[in-house]
Amino acid sequence: MRSVALALYDGAMLFEAAAACEVFGVDRELTDAWYDFRVCGPTEAWLGSWLRLDTPHDYDALVEADTVIVPACGDVEADPPADLVDAVRAAHVRGARLVSLCTGAFVLAAAGVLDGRRATTHWEHTAALAARYPRIEVDPDVLYIDDRTVLTSAGKAAGMDLCLHIVTADHGAAVANALARRLVVPARRAGGQAQFVAVPAVADTGHAFADLLHWVSGRLDEPLTVPDLARQVNMSTRNLTRRFTAATGTTPLRWLHTQRIHRAQELLETTDDSIELIAARTGMGTAATLRRHFHRALGVPPDIYRRTFRTHSTATPAT
Repeated sequence: MRSVALALYDGAMLFEAAAACEVFGVDRELTDAWYDFRVCGPTEAWLGSWLRLDTPHDYDALVEADTVIVPACGDVEADPPADLVDAVRAAHVRGARLVSLCTGAFVLAAAGVLDGRRATTHWEHTAALAARYPRIEVDPDVLYIDDRTVLTSAGKAAGMDLCLHIVTADHGAAVANALARRLVVPARRAGGQAQFVAVPAVADTGHAFADLLHWVSGRLDEPLTVPDLARQVNMSTRNLTRRFTAATGTTPLRWLHTQRIHRAQELLETTDDSIELIAARTGMGTAATLRRHFHRALGVPPDIYRRTFRTHSTATPAT
């Protein structure tokens, strides 16, 4: 996998393209056989909305590469360039390793190479990817996926994680770790680690269960159960579960659990409360229970999440 082609196109995003250039395009003499890196694309296309492209290679060179990297696209609603889609498809037929960074997955999807495969993209666009291409098994909860010859990543920094994962596969962990130190980035974040998505609003005021959801959100510190929710809306537990699932796409118990995790995220980011106190304020009971469920949901323990997303300016003392 010596030759690597970066596929640029009108509307490609700068961050992901630059990440690929930094990882594969700069020989830092970490090994005797670094990559033969080439940038391919049309002339006078825009990279983001800042740079006009003058690429040294066209898409013919992309088709011949061992590895093809497609960075994010700025507009996922627009159809990707037909000549790029054709080149990606031809490279796949040749046996190239295909890599998408962030919303570059929409280009791979348009080429049909993700059909029947598990893939990911930025969490804001996973629903759109799944709706437009139903033959893809879209996983919104991972940083990247290595499906042998087709690899996809979530947004921004996850693209760098995937690039370093590829270096590890090609040159070993020692080389990848040395490169990460040069770039001053984490050496390895496992692909199965959860994407840190924004905490959603509790409910739209027009939602069928809006009153119930707001009632629950003010009582997450209480040991609420599904029968408690059913009594609040004068329904049987079975009827509530059926109607709630139809309206929200998830069960009342799963929704309640997710809200507890979201509240824990908020408290970890904005307060100095101890893990024990946060467990009590989110209805988790004990710190051990909170740690277990938090790690299962997000892939990291609460302490690491707090250090990663700490908002010092809004933190408050424990109450």
